[in-house]
Amino acid sequence: MPHPSRHLLAIEGLEPPHIADLLDLAESYVLLNRSGKTQRDLLKGRTLINLFFEDSTRTRTSFELAGKRLGADVINMSVSTSSVNKGETLLDTASTLNAMQCDLLVVRHGQSGAPALLSQKVDAAVINAGDGTHEHPTQALLDALTIRRHKGRLEGLVVAICGDIAHSRVARSNIHLLTTMGSRVRIVGPPTLIPADAARLGVEVFHDMKAGLKDADVVMMLRLQRERMSGGLVPSAREFFRFYGLDAEKLAHAKPDSIVMHPGPMNRGVEIDSAIADHPTRSVIGEQVEMGVACRMAVLDVLARRLPRNR
Repeated sequence: MPHPSRHLLAIEGLEPPHIADLLDLAESYVLLNRSGKTQRDLLKGRTLINLFFEDSTRTRTSFELAGKRLGADVINMSVSTSSVNKGETLLDTASTLNAMQCDLLVVRHGQSGAPALLSQKVDAAVINAGDGTHEHPTQALLDALTIRRHKGRLEGLVVAICGDIAHSRVARSNIHLLTTMGSRVRIVGPPTLIPADAARLGVEVFHDMKAGLKDADVVMMLRLQRERMSGGLVPSAREFFRFYGLDAEKLAHAKPDSIVMHPGPMNRGVEIDSAIADHPTRSVIGEQVEMGVACRMAVLDVLARRLPRNR
C-alpha cells in the first residue's frame, strides 16, 4: 500500500497496512545490511540534509548511515554554527533549504510542530526526527521492528512503557503504533510523569512497577528528561530508582521471556540497573540501534518514491 503522505511527521494517523509495509521493508534492509551489501543507486543524485536543533548521536548518525547506504549525498547542518543560531527564523531556513534543492530533510526540533511547519514550506520530503514532546516516529518503527523480530508479532502482546511518559515523544509514538497494531499498552510511572490525556491514548495506567510489569512481554524503559521538567516532578534520582528503576526484582514480575528496551541515552542507576541493561538474553537495547538504520533506510526509500524525478 502506498505511503499516505510525502512526509513522515507522526505515527498517529497511519493505518496498520502502512506500518506493516514499512516494517517489512525495514526487515529486508536488516538482511541487506548484515550481508555487507549496499543499494547505492536507490537515492543516487538525491540530497539528504540532517537539520538537528537538538543534540543527537544515535538518530542523526543512523539517518546519515541510512542515506549513505542508499547512495544519497548527505549533509549534516550544525545549528550551533549556522545562521539559525544568529537569529534566522524557521521560515527563513526553509527558504534557504529550498534554494539548495534538498530532496529529503530530517528535522529534530525542541518545539512540537516545527517539522510540520517546515513541511508546508519546503519542496523536500520532511521526516520528523523528534519534535518537543510530540512524536518521534522512526524510533517507534525501530522499536516495533525489534519487538516483532523477537516475538513474531505485535498483536496481543503486553507492552509496559515505564518512567517519564509525560515528556517523552518516544512514548507517544510507541503508544500510537503499538495500539494501532493490536498490542496492549501499559504506561507505568509516578502521577507527576503521566500525561493528563493518558486515558484518551487507549492505554492502561499504573503507578506501581510490579503491578504494571506483571506478565508483560516487553518492558520499555524511558530516560528521565529533567531538561523538559519544571519544578520538583520527581524526588531524588535515588528515590526514583527505588520505586521506578528497572532491576532484577521488578523485572521478575514480567514474563520469563520478556525483553527489555530503552531508546537511549540511558541513565544507569536512575531508570535502569546496569545488570539489566547489559543482560545477554533479556536486553535488546543494542539491537534497537541496528534496527534504527534499517528502519530509516525504509522510510527514506518509501518517501523518495514520491519525489519528482531527479532535478
